[in-house]
Amino acid sequence: MLSEHHDISHEFPEYRRMLDALRATDASFDSLVAKHDYIDDEIRQLEERQSPISDLEIERMKFERAALKDQIYQALRAEIAKA
Repeated sequence: MLSEHHDISHEFPEYRRMLDALRATDASFDSLVAKHDYIDDEIRQLEERQSPISDLEIERMKFERAALKDQIYQALRAEIAKA
């Protein structure tokens, strides 16, 4: 079973250009996106391989991914407010 992509470019397609611009100019923002996408890749691989991992651990990873997504969204909204 293939899981959905939850990388940031799939989550926020309407902000794709802004994401690219911020990643190129803001190292901390780039780090947030990279960490989010890394965790998303890990979750997807674990789900696809049906690797042995506790439900608690996969849920922890998903909560961390969601928290990062929230931080990224807040940064995008702050950038929009500046414009």
